[in-house]
Formats: sequence, C-alpha cells, structure tokens
Amino acid sequence: MADTVEQSTTRKVYWRLLPLAILTYFLCYLDRINVGFAALTMNKDLGLDAATYGLAAGAFFWGYFLFEVPSNLILEKVGARLWIARIMVTWGLLSGATAFASGPWSFLAMRFLLGLAEAGLFPGMILFFTFWFPDWHRGRIMAGFTVALPLAVAAGAPLSTALLELNGLFGLAGWKWMFVCEAIPTIAIGIFFYLFVTDRPAQAHWLDDQERTWLIATLEDERKLIEAKRKVSLWQSFYNPKVLILTLNYFGIVTASLGLLLFLPQMVKQLGLTNMQVGWVAMIPYAFGALSMVMWGWISDRMNERRWNLFLACTVAAAGLVIAGLTVGTPWAVLGMTIATIGLYGTKGPFWTLPSMILTGSAAASGIAWINGIGNLGGFFGPTAVGWVKTTTGSFASGLYLLAGFAVISAVSTFWLDMRSPVVRHTDLAGVPAE
Repeated sequence: MADTVEQSTTRKVYWRLLPLAILTYFLCYLDRINVGFAALTMNKDLGLDAATYGLAAGAFFWGYFLFEVPSNLILEKVGARLWIARIMVTWGLLSGATAFASGPWSFLAMRFLLGLAEAGLFPGMILFFTFWFPDWHRGRIMAGFTVALPLAVAAGAPLSTALLELNGLFGLAGWKWMFVCEAIPTIAIGIFFYLFVTDRPAQAHWLDDQERTWLIATLEDERKLIEAKRKVSLWQSFYNPKVLILTLNYFGIVTASLGLLLFLPQMVKQLGLTNMQVGWVAMIPYAFGALSMVMWGWISDRMNERRWNLFLACTVAAAGLVIAGLTVGTPWAVLGMTIATIGLYGTKGPFWTLPSMILTGSAAASGIAWINGIGNLGGFFGPTAVGWVKTTTGSFASGLYLLAGFAVISAVSTFWLDMRSPVVRHTDLAGVPAE
C-alpha cells in the first residue's frame, strides 16, 4: 500500500514541478552563457580582447557570490514561489539591458548586476526539491533539473548564432538582438512561476489527502533521522569540514566547466567555421553532456552511491580537457571537449545529493547557497585564467591544461567525502520516534 501511495505521489510531484524547474534553469543558463556566442561579434564592437572579455564575463560570479546566501535565506522564509519569480523577472530585465552596453566597463557592470539578480536561483531550487522529494529520489531529480544546463548550451548555440544573423535589423547589432530576444521568455516564465507553483506539500491541493499525508510524514521523518545523526546549525553550515570539502570540490568543477564553456565558441571558431556552423558544432559536447547527466544521476540512484560516481566523473572531465589541450585547433579538440562535458555534467546528480545528507532547515538554505556561491567563483577565475593565457601565449592549450588541473583537484577531494545517507528507502523511516 505504501509503495502505491509513494508512486502516485511522486509521479504527481515530478510532473507538477520538474518540467517547470527544467524550463526555469534552461532560461537561466541560456541568459548566462549567451555571452559566449555574443563574443563572436560583440568583442570587436565593445573593444574587448580575450583577457578583458574573460574578466568582464566573469564579473557575473562576484555579484552572484555576494548575494547568494542572503537570497537563499530569504527564499527559505518567504517561499520559492515569490522569490524565484522575483529572481527570474529581475535577471530577465538585466540580461536584456546588456544589449545597451557601450564599452568594457558598462559590459562588466551589467554582468555584475546580472549576477546579483540571479543569485539564489540554483541553490533555491535545490532547497525547494528537499521540501518535495525524499532522499532516494534526489539523484535523478538533481540530474533531471540540471540537464537544462547542457541543453541550454546545445539548443542555445544554434539559436544564439541564428539571432546574430539579425545584425543590422532596425539599426541594431546581431548580438544586441540576441540579448533582447532571449530575455523576453525569462520574464514571462517568471510571472507564470509565481502563479503556478506551490511552496510546500501542506499547501498542495493537487495531491489527495492520503498522498499529502504520506509526503509530509516521510520528509519529516527523514529530517529527524538526519538531525539525530548530527544536527548542523546555520552558522556551522559555513565551516563544517564536509561542507568545506564540498565547496572545494564544486569550485574545481565550476572553474573547469565555465572556463571551457565561455571560450568554447571561440575555440571552435578556430576550425575556420562560420558563426552559424560554430553554433551547430558547439551543440555536440553539450548534447552528450545532457545524456551523461541523466544517465549518471540514474546510475547513482540505482547504486545508492554518490562519492565514487563523483570521483569518476571528475576524472573523465580532467582527461577530456587534456585531450582538448593537446589537439586544440583541430577537429579532435571537439572530441576532447565532448569527453570533458560528459564528465563535468555527470557530476551534477551525485554531487547535489550530498549536502542534504548533512544539512536541514536553515542550515540547508545557508549551506547549499554557500557551497554554490563559493563554487561559482570558479566561473570568474576559470574564464579569467583562460582569457589571460590566450592573450599571453596566443593559444588556448595551456588554459585547458589548467582547467584539467582543477578537475583533478575535485577528483582528489572526493576521498574526504565519505558520506552515506541515513535513509535508503521509505522502509528505513518506519518507527522513527517523534520529537
């Protein structure tokens, strides 16, 4: 009977929340990474060399870092429905406004403000999932949600380069059209999110009484098991040793991922392709990354194992980046980038199940935001380092080796992440004592 209730409840929750969450993150990443495709023509208009572009594009992550924890704590208090809608509308407006940047400093300022506006979205959604999904469903949920990331690149690549072809329409450059056109859906979906989403299971009128009771009781019993093992306070969530190791691991992953992503169009362009052809070729690594993300999350759930899956994904990423560095400027580099994205995006499902094994309540809100905020500073250092190396040496090769080194750091850090979920299946929750 319990299995029947679980199946009907989780099916409804999956279909109610996951498609909208995927669309939200798809638009988030499309508005975040379209700058990589804009750079094909924008850099000349704004007077940006590779180093200046990497620095300015990475300024996004400083704004993101500064407001990440406060944003997630606000979300935990006011609810995801209101706060994520606010995030989406403001980042959509600012992403569209990037079209009006007129030089390096105004471009840098818009990227910084965009980071402030978007801060809290990703950790907010991760926290939101802990309100709705038991632990044994979270690997595939995290993978299903974050699959929007490589899909945004795979689908956004030809879309963004196609919008560049609007160059000159009504006197606007193609990259300006790209920023404006891709911002409009974000604002519309932000308003829809506010009207459609339910904050907590207790408010879910679309579940019947038995389903709602089962979900509330299951999540509450899970919380008790985690806190009985060791309750981490809000302030401890900033310096807990395992949280710090998770932060280091994610910093390495993001540094490698964003360092590759924001320069990938320019590396592919070296093959002598047109802008439109760059868009189609750039799809290849991220289509495989999307498949890897879904499959690795599913495998991690089936194995009920996170740590070694994470280690293997980081190792694959490092190997791919080395191959790309050795073959940069040739078609074989696309193979290396594809292997790298398979590893980098394969980390998402296993990694984002780990914080909820040790953090609950406000500590989860602050800890998840802290991990994501510090980790995402890698989005500043990765592109900045690759841009500086390219400007200094004239080649992307050394920058790719540097990114591989960060992936190796992430792989090594998994040796200190020996965490096991206190809950394996719903049968483990039977008889959990009341507080």
